[in-house]
Amino acid sequence: MPTRRCIWRMLFSSNRGMFMTSVPDAVDVTAGKGTPGFFARENTIAGPRFNRWLVPPAALAIHLCIGMAYGFSVFWLPMSKLLTESDPAMCVKLGFLASLTTTSCNWTVPQVTHIFETFIAMLGISAAIWGGWLEHAGPRKAGFIAALCWGGGLVLGGIGVSMHQLWLVFLGCGVLGGVGMGLGYITPVSTLIKWFPDRRGMATGFAIMGFGGGAMIGAPLAVALMKHFSATSAQGVATTLMVMGVIYFIAMSCGAFGFRVTPRGWHPTGWTPPAANARAMITHGQVHLNRAWKTPQFWLVWGVLFLNVTAGIAVIAMASPMLQDVFGGKLAGLTEATASLSPAQKAAVVAAAAGLVGLISLFNSLGRLFWAALSDKIGRKNTYFIFFGLGFVLYCLLPTWGHLGMAGMFVVTVCVIMSMYGGGFSTVPAYLADLFGTQMVGAIHGRLLTAWSAAGIFGPFLIAAIRQTQLDAGVAKNLVYDRTLYIMAALLLLGLICNALVKPVKASVFMSDAELARERALQHEDRVTVSAETSARGAFGVIEVLAWLAVGVPFLIGLYIALAKAAALF
Repeated sequence: MPTRRCIWRMLFSSNRGMFMTSVPDAVDVTAGKGTPGFFARENTIAGPRFNRWLVPPAALAIHLCIGMAYGFSVFWLPMSKLLTESDPAMCVKLGFLASLTTTSCNWTVPQVTHIFETFIAMLGISAAIWGGWLEHAGPRKAGFIAALCWGGGLVLGGIGVSMHQLWLVFLGCGVLGGVGMGLGYITPVSTLIKWFPDRRGMATGFAIMGFGGGAMIGAPLAVALMKHFSATSAQGVATTLMVMGVIYFIAMSCGAFGFRVTPRGWHPTGWTPPAANARAMITHGQVHLNRAWKTPQFWLVWGVLFLNVTAGIAVIAMASPMLQDVFGGKLAGLTEATASLSPAQKAAVVAAAAGLVGLISLFNSLGRLFWAALSDKIGRKNTYFIFFGLGFVLYCLLPTWGHLGMAGMFVVTVCVIMSMYGGGFSTVPAYLADLFGTQMVGAIHGRLLTAWSAAGIFGPFLIAAIRQTQLDAGVAKNLVYDRTLYIMAALLLLGLICNALVKPVKASVFMSDAELARERALQHEDRVTVSAETSARGAFGVIEVLAWLAVGVPFLIGLYIALAKAAALF
């Protein structure tokens, strides 16, 4: 159909821009195999004038959206006050299962907080299940499906809130949204690593930095929207979830459409792959997903991520209440932590705690870029040695700062710990690429994220159990955190051992030439003939500047808000 072909070329023949599709001069579809669709991986091969620096903002567009999961706590309290005519005496005995379908009782904060655990569990499960499919489908299709699931999940959750059906909120925000998070989280990884073989850590750090910073943008937006819609819906929660779902769907779709993949054998101008070294941690072979997860290296890195996340969750969960319980009146300018506080002084203490939460989000985000970029210089294994060695010392120091009343040192220590918590997430994809090659690193990373899911469930359970045991034993409230932090420090020592045991993979697990050819065929690379020497050699111009502004301006606004909250600490 000539007319359709003309329209298609007119719309998608540009080789520049976030919506570029280089079909006419980048793709040669072999005879008898049909024309690839818009979402086909082979239809996203970069053209000659494409610039690789358009890929990080596409990744950030997705991660800044799904990173709102870290800011979902702004919904918990409003969601517990949706009904004005609820009988507390009747509802107090309502169990969790009954709360899923009740329309006459308000939900409790503990009941709705399980949505976050569902997020994290589904993130790991979906990434593990569909990671291999993602490698074959390509980032455009996977990113768009992630947008549908995350945005659609929030809309469905908003409908559940409006109907006061908690099971529907769990299904929408928790399950469907969690699938969107899982697909959206791993979608950019393989693509970025192949675009930046010279700076793998920095590239993945840019994207995963967005996940850590998503709450800096999303949480203030959600609070503002709930305030705006509170006059038309209960607490404004339902409408806010729906509106944010639509916003995130649009933003993530733009990111998905902006992805381009490298032709086989592409390298940046002037960069030469390092010579093979049997003792080096960076492999020159390719390991299939089905073999990678059976190697000791995979499970050692799994343990590294699990232990780092479990310890980090302890700080996230305890930092704000610990700051208030341990330092108390000192945060309001008094000399005694246990001094009685006036309403104004209590407000100052709460503001200081909120400032710490803002700093946690900030350092969690910026640490993902800093540590991942540093790992390009010093190596992934050495970077994790710093995480666990320095982390062990800092975790042991936190109780000491509390006993000495040194609130400033406490805050600084928490910020460094949180930077390493975020850095652990952003460095691990490059670690996997070093060990197993880049061909299936996205799928392998998806399997590894089950460590995050496990830590997201195990960590809060362990922390709550230890805290409650100490309270039941009569331990003073300002001292219950000490033992927990020392236990977390011990977990970091275990992580240090796991990291020390990681060695290069054996050549026997590498894919043979025939296996590698088949894997590339599944990615439809056999349907594309593109010159690796001429592809993606475009200059950084206006389109690139606009793309970075599109993600950079919201991030800077969120950064300003986080710093404004942090000012209360000083």
